[in-house]
Amino acid sequence: MDAEILEAINRRAELLGQLAGLQPPEACLRLVDKDFRENPAWVGRHNTGPLPDRTVRAVFREMLSGCRNLLKKLRVAHLGPLYSYSHLAAVQRFGQSVELVPVGTIAAVFEEVDRGHAELGLVPIENSTDGRIADTLDVFTRVPVRICGEVELPIHHTLLAKCARDGIREVYSKPQALSQSRNWLAKHLPSARAVEVTSTSMAAELASEKPGAAAIASRQAGVHFGLNVLAERIEDNPDNSTRFSIIGKESAEKTGKDKTAIMFQLENRAGALAESLNIFKRARVNLTWIESLPIPGSDRAYLFFVEMEGHETDLPVRRATASLAKKTLQLKTLGSFPVVPPVE
Repeated sequence: MDAEILEAINRRAELLGQLAGLQPPEACLRLVDKDFRENPAWVGRHNTGPLPDRTVRAVFREMLSGCRNLLKKLRVAHLGPLYSYSHLAAVQRFGQSVELVPVGTIAAVFEEVDRGHAELGLVPIENSTDGRIADTLDVFTRVPVRICGEVELPIHHTLLAKCARDGIREVYSKPQALSQSRNWLAKHLPSARAVEVTSTSMAAELASEKPGAAAIASRQAGVHFGLNVLAERIEDNPDNSTRFSIIGKESAEKTGKDKTAIMFQLENRAGALAESLNIFKRARVNLTWIESLPIPGSDRAYLFFVEMEGHETDLPVRRATASLAKKTLQLKTLGSFPVVPPVE
């Protein structure tokens, strides 16, 4: 049976290679990307067990990642280091056959894509508990990249250490993870000092080196640094998740189930925002997310970030954005991308 599985996987890769010889390479790459989007739901419909869906999806994900790598090498920048949640989201979306490049800041992810050092980047944009990721929205105002996809990853925090729970004197993690677990920490580790660091992976590394130190990080980071799992799913919100934007040079092609992101600035006058939102109502375009961000150096001026249902080439979206442009001081379409369900 193992030999049959091996033969089938390689046969699939061969057929994809033959298909690539019959049409432009980019068309074949789009086919693989379509498989990436649709495969999780396909597995859910057809998998009869006993293997759970997440196991089967992981097998297909790595097979597709390898197939894509045969067609074209792909470099994807993400907020590092390894085993951070951004890294895990990148693995979920692209598999491990692509070249995943960890960088130190969200701005550095944008720069890698803008300068052509990476074809794609992955950045956090929204958390279900803490809301918008302001750093990401800020860089969108300065760097000319496009949103071409998204990944929504459930975020489950794990308490990791080499010592027992009663020996913990310090808990390391990034500010967001500490904030998302603050009630659990107050109840179970009230005397431990919370220490902010730049990433959950760094927290795990520090916990592996310092006596009496623990980390809030992913389970995978704990395995990598040889830490024991002291408590799982310690996030205060059991539905905690983070949405990541995939950025590149171009929007994704229309799939029939898409979203479009824009940002715009309005005059600072009464009713300006209400008038702009009414445009979407008249065009029958549903808004799925709206955020504001103060413009540095301005007197109470804001940029608004909006996501809506539909592709930027759809007539209702084009009409709405054209009408909105007449009422704004500036307007920029950030990109269109397929709607995808959250990963497990």
